[in-house]
Amino acid sequence: MAGERLIHLLKTIWMVLLMQVLCVMGSKLWEVPTAPLVPHANLSTRLFWEPQCQVQLRHLQNEARITATIPPKLEGHWVSSRCEVRPGPEFLTRSYTFYQSPTRLFRALQHYYSDSECHIPTYSLVIRGKLRLRQASWITSGATEAEHHLHKVGMVIHSQKAIHYLATRLPSSCLGLKAGGHLVPHRFYELFNAKAEKDCLGALGFSMMELELLRVETHHHPHSRPVQKLFLGDVHTDWNERVHHRPTGYQEPLQNAMHHIHPCPVCALVYRASEQHPPILPSSPSIPLDLNGNWVSQRCESRPSVLFLTRLFAFNEEQRTWEGTYQHYSDPMCRQPIFTLLATGHYAKVGQSVKVRGATELVFKVTRAKVIVFDHALLRELNTTQNGRCGQAGRWEVGVEQDITWTDGCDALGIRLPHKEYELFKMGVNHKGLPLLFNGERPTDGSSPDRPAKRPTSFQTPMVQCSTSVGVVPRYSSYSDHSTGPKISSANALHSSLILLSILNAWCWNIYLL
Repeated sequence: MAGERLIHLLKTIWMVLLMQVLCVMGSKLWEVPTAPLVPHANLSTRLFWEPQCQVQLRHLQNEARITATIPPKLEGHWVSSRCEVRPGPEFLTRSYTFYQSPTRLFRALQHYYSDSECHIPTYSLVIRGKLRLRQASWITSGATEAEHHLHKVGMVIHSQKAIHYLATRLPSSCLGLKAGGHLVPHRFYELFNAKAEKDCLGALGFSMMELELLRVETHHHPHSRPVQKLFLGDVHTDWNERVHHRPTGYQEPLQNAMHHIHPCPVCALVYRASEQHPPILPSSPSIPLDLNGNWVSQRCESRPSVLFLTRLFAFNEEQRTWEGTYQHYSDPMCRQPIFTLLATGHYAKVGQSVKVRGATELVFKVTRAKVIVFDHALLRELNTTQNGRCGQAGRWEVGVEQDITWTDGCDALGIRLPHKEYELFKMGVNHKGLPLLFNGERPTDGSSPDRPAKRPTSFQTPMVQCSTSVGVVPRYSSYSDHSTGPKISSANALHSSLILLSILNAWCWNIYLL
């Protein structure tokens, strides 16, 4: 009951503050509704751990390396760079084309497969519609909200297995089949037509709500041409919620077909494909799960409900122990820190996944945790909590680590200790041949996969191996050059409060650790 009252209070305060801001700034649709918590000149984070890991995080925080504009420039052709895995699981590749203004028309191809390597196509969807950009998002910093309207959706089936599957889900009337008629491979079937008021998409759980949230990033490299990435809204992990879900996080980005990473054989295959000839992706090497060493985020990652973070993991396979550092930020470039969570525990491998070929099921247990706070609003909140519910009440200081193990976690942040999670891991290789580590996607509702039935069937953004040595997990030694931590001006106080309310609202359900 206390948790429910807290959620209700936070939502009420959030709406009041949001209405006040909208009254002042609502007419400026493309003005980004955020102010930096800290001037970039004062942000001189010092990181001390394996040099490769240090370089990787500084690389993704390089302000000159990544640029993003609001509103985004969508015109062009955007393609998948690997076989994508959605909750379910669903395996697919995407190929989206956005045409120039003022029409804002789009044509999207989604190719679905029966295997996690995207070798065996089952069917392809052709989606046509119109997209209208609305305004800079007040929920997800750095994103743009949009509104999409579908015109037509058609389907081409590629295999006999897919015919049997779709025949049980799609009514014959939807497909225009006469009594006793059967589906035929490689024939085009219309599933949706706005003018004819025909809609057969519900049976497939189909949705293009991903177009309701967008962000385009340009990554500048000193010795190669820029790379452009299109981030579209996240897909809900609960199939029943997918059709109506308004995204607040992102999927894995699509690459611009003319400005993509090199080499990218998948990009070329997806670009040249059609609904009649879906891409057959090349075989990737089968890599046994070897967690030993340190793993780090490749980019500033997003989570639903206004969270941005970077992750650092260290594993010891011999002792089956792990350590994780989760650095949370208020901005999509991961430069304005809010707090850092340091967690440790042990894990056990269960066996190979039946649902996702090549993946391994594991069970993780979190036994110890520490928190470092950098945001003053969050600091005040933690210092007013009841003693024994989140470390030592009244003893929280900016940039100073505090152990929350002895209080069995932190109620204010939704952290419970000890804590068990059922996980899904998979190894891969990036375009440079470096090892990648995929771990399970977090439930969209903010809950935890704390029982086998909630084990993920899809993955988060992969992490890259930055050191093969087994050692101390990397962590902040200090936040800035000044022991007092970052300064927050009065002009930024409202933004800080909004961020805090969003975080507490998301975290009061449960911590998402891995």
